[in-house]
Amino acid sequence: MLLKFLRVNCLLIMFTGSALCAETYLEGLYCGKFSCYGVLEVERDAPKSQISKSYRRLAKKNHPDMHKGAEAKKEAEEKFKLIATAYEILKDEESRADYDYMLDNPERIYSHYYRYYRRHVTPKVDVRIVVAVTITIISAVQYFSACQRYESAIKYLLTVPKYRLKALDMAKKEGKFDANRKSRRRSKNEMKEEEEMIIRQVLEDNIDIRGGYAKPKVTDVLWIQLVLLPVSVVLYIAWYLRWFWKFNIKKMEYGREEKLYLIRKRLKMTQNAFDALEEEKKESYLRQELWIEDNYQEWFKKLEEDMKKQLAENSRYKSCRRYMKNHGTGRITFDDS
Repeated sequence: MLLKFLRVNCLLIMFTGSALCAETYLEGLYCGKFSCYGVLEVERDAPKSQISKSYRRLAKKNHPDMHKGAEAKKEAEEKFKLIATAYEILKDEESRADYDYMLDNPERIYSHYYRYYRRHVTPKVDVRIVVAVTITIISAVQYFSACQRYESAIKYLLTVPKYRLKALDMAKKEGKFDANRKSRRRSKNEMKEEEEMIIRQVLEDNIDIRGGYAKPKVTDVLWIQLVLLPVSVVLYIAWYLRWFWKFNIKKMEYGREEKLYLIRKRLKMTQNAFDALEEEKKESYLRQELWIEDNYQEWFKKLEEDMKKQLAENSRYKSCRRYMKNHGTGRITFDDS
């Protein structure tokens, strides 16, 4: 009985001389086994100005540089850290409210741990700002990556004689080259740069680059896609209802666009990848009526057989098969010697 009485009513004598019940404090939370108010030598109802004033006084008094000797400096450093911790807790209204809640409800131990670590672990920055910045960075990277791919495609086309000569011929017919440019006092490099710029402009205006190397659009970036998401959802629902009404209920025949859509789905290709296909290949798919399941399965089976024949006739593939037959599958082993 005496031990129980001592446990419940034991007093913790702090370095400030104040006494409080040890059961009120939790090791590892706030000021540990010390009272934050006692550490700063202020009353619990002290205003913020008094807390700041007391902190500055005690911080100056217990600063390690104000003491001499290794032991004195070490003791002052520990006190200085405790004073700084107490001030960090009491200067913030929300943190001080959590601390006062712990003092008023010492029995709710798990609640104190939750409130303390929630405040210290939760990011200080608003999550909405983090999400907005992340989306902005992704959008910027997405757009500039598309610009780089488009730039590489244009540079490649400038090196292809077929496209370069065609663009040069179109530029001459449109009169984009100055007829009297030779009479002007310009160097050959300047004239060459002008010619390259004109050819590039003609290519950009007339050539149709599709797929992953297409000319970037602002509407393709993530930010714009998210803003237009409600509109896209409404349009998709309207498109699906229209498809269901025309082809499932009224049993209408598919048009060209609908046939290409079904072929793309059967090929499991993205829209960009399908758009990058040559028109001749798309027409070949339409002639073979690949939007029909049976035709597609027959075509796909034939395609697999042709690929197997090509592999069987390939000299490198034959060498690989002979090696596998004679030596078996390769293995990685460790030298245990």
